[in-house]
Amino acid sequence: MKARSSSPTAKPAEGVSPSPPSSSLHRPSISEKPPVVAATTQRGSSAVEDPTDEPRPHLHAKTFLAVFAVCLIYFVQIVNVVGAGASARWGHSNMCFLLPPVSQQTNSIAITLKGTASSVWLSSPIAIATAILSPIVSQAADYWGRRWFLVFLTFLGAVGSIIVARATSMNMAIAGFTITGLSYGAQPLLHAVSSEVLPRRYRSWGQAADLTSMGCGGIVALLVGGAFSRTPNAPSEGFRNFWYMTMALFAIASLLTFLLYHPPPTARQLDFTFTEKLGKLDWIGYFLLTTGILLFCLGLSWSQNPFPWSDPRVSATFAVGLFLLALLGVYETFFKKDGMFHHSLFRNRNFALSMVCLFCEGLAFFAANQYFAFQVGMLYETDSLRVGVRYMVTMIVSIVAALAAGLYCAITKKARWITVVSFLIFVAFFACMANTNENSSNAVWGYPVLLGTAMGLVLCTIVTLAQLSTPPELIAITSGMSIGIRSLGGSVGLAVYNALFTDAMGHLGDNIAKAVMPLGLPSSSIGPFIGALTAHDNDALFHVPGVTQPIVQAGATALLGTYVKGFQHVWVAAACFVAVATIIAIFLTDPTKEFTMHIDAPVEKEEELYAH
Repeated sequence: MKARSSSPTAKPAEGVSPSPPSSSLHRPSISEKPPVVAATTQRGSSAVEDPTDEPRPHLHAKTFLAVFAVCLIYFVQIVNVVGAGASARWGHSNMCFLLPPVSQQTNSIAITLKGTASSVWLSSPIAIATAILSPIVSQAADYWGRRWFLVFLTFLGAVGSIIVARATSMNMAIAGFTITGLSYGAQPLLHAVSSEVLPRRYRSWGQAADLTSMGCGGIVALLVGGAFSRTPNAPSEGFRNFWYMTMALFAIASLLTFLLYHPPPTARQLDFTFTEKLGKLDWIGYFLLTTGILLFCLGLSWSQNPFPWSDPRVSATFAVGLFLLALLGVYETFFKKDGMFHHSLFRNRNFALSMVCLFCEGLAFFAANQYFAFQVGMLYETDSLRVGVRYMVTMIVSIVAALAAGLYCAITKKARWITVVSFLIFVAFFACMANTNENSSNAVWGYPVLLGTAMGLVLCTIVTLAQLSTPPELIAITSGMSIGIRSLGGSVGLAVYNALFTDAMGHLGDNIAKAVMPLGLPSSSIGPFIGALTAHDNDALFHVPGVTQPIVQAGATALLGTYVKGFQHVWVAAACFVAVATIIAIFLTDPTKEFTMHIDAPVEKEEELYAH
């Protein structure tokens, strides 16, 4: 997309001007243009305030309403994805015979619809759809504009939510989440719009606004979802109310975006016919990306759940997916230089390094989103609302951290070392979680502070670094790559973590048998005992021949110990991934010269921006 000039001498009627290249391509500063210097001199205060003698645009309601619209979409997307991750596990309550009775029991979609074995597929379609659609939608939006992609895809979130709310089977719920996942194809446009309508100096503030919306969405999801899931009768239909609410939020966000966001058409929208636009899209790349990611993630997800690696359904599916992704890399490297992976993006090493960091951050986020609430609900809490409150600490802290990161980057024009620190904090969080057990309830109240700090800092800085290190006209593709890579990390991570956790839980029966047989439980009672124990069925448990209170206690301890081992495997894997990102982040550079007052795609007219 050719960006509109932010020069006060530009002719409004011309619509657009050629986009200035990034600093890596020797972009001349605005102060080098004689007309701009003169304009700046007339506004003497601007020259004093900004050492680069750049004109300061005066932003009005239209710009802030555009940012508000995309932030609202981000808000509801996070409500949905956090709800999907948390509600998949609401219902795995603590062992009721080890704790005092409580008035509320937790419940979940998985338990209500009798599909706990498939609960990972409530979140996975969202991550996979985001990874596949982000680069596709981003490239298409350069030719057809941002607005209708934002409006239509967000409306699909409402359609998917109503399907989830009315689901009568686990497959129907998964289908609903798959449709809501389509709405996440617009997520990179949210990051693009919140950056390109603001001065480059304040892009970190645009990203901080997105992350603040993310934190608020997480808080609402956890509090409201937890409240809907509180009931003395499990399973229950509480999740339906949550997704009725989500449906309404998606619909409102789509409507407000339609009403509030009216960007002027760009040159690419006007200069090409519909057929020419279709011809410029990367169709071969789209096919390889879609099939490769789907088969790759499907093979990983099937590993140990329910098939071993030796099963052709796992190994062959995984291998074909990996081959197609490798073929995509070859095609985009040697045959398609202006496709999804536009070669101009990689002229500055920051972009490539940022993509690796975002991939690892995606691995980290989805580990926490899927398994933190699961561990809390299984080991420490019986009240779904308290489970949500524990994770909510993360969201609250992430808001503060994101705003602090936005302020730091805008003032110092630097983001490198704060990115390194954020990944170190990630490592600390996962290391702490890897050392937890069934007796770590109090400590787990504090660890979300580390998680929230890391999340708030890293996304604000790394997306800002990626956007400022690429040509301005490629900001949509840059954002699409950023979010797509992050979601690819999430989808791969979910499959890897599920395989690790399932492998650990495969030893559950043996662990329980080893714990109770020395206490005198007959071998003929082992099967019924394990079945009743894992089903949390107290009545059936104490009717198993030979069962005593010490045997129940020993069996429950073995069960919880097996869960602890499964959680530890997940946290250790996640810690390794973010440790790699920490090392990579050290080699980033600060694009200090790119923190200017230039606006790449203003939604206001030039005379409005530079009115006295």
